[in-house]
Amino acid sequence: MTAVRIGAVAKATGCTPRALRHYEEHGLIASARAANGYREYDDAVVTRVRNIRHLLDAGLTLDDVRVFLPCLDGDVASAPPSPAGLRVGRERLAVLEARIAAQVAVRDRLAAALQAAAPPAAPAPSPASLQ
Repeated sequence: MTAVRIGAVAKATGCTPRALRHYEEHGLIASARAANGYREYDDAVVTRVRNIRHLLDAGLTLDDVRVFLPCLDGDVASAPPSPAGLRVGRERLAVLEARIAAQVAVRDRLAAALQAAAPPAAPAPSPASLQ
């Protein structure tokens, strides 16, 4: 395996170097330091980062992704889900549904307040009446 620098990993995965450092801070990826202080990653980290991105794009958080550490070096997208992975996914879905419900309730209250406070808008003039 060859060592690759952060810029090469970023380019290969579509991530920013900042995101890669963030993943490293959270213990999801690891690097070694070259003599000049640059981060060097094993070239297999590209697969791991792509899997992390796949899970994040699905709505999971970095803390949620930790459950998947044992399988991040494989093909997460096509592998059968584990019971722990399904549990995390269901928990995250419940959180998202609760947030959506709360936002819908806020929207509905605002719409009702606006409707009660403002007179109905006058209809827009028709193009024929403008001639």
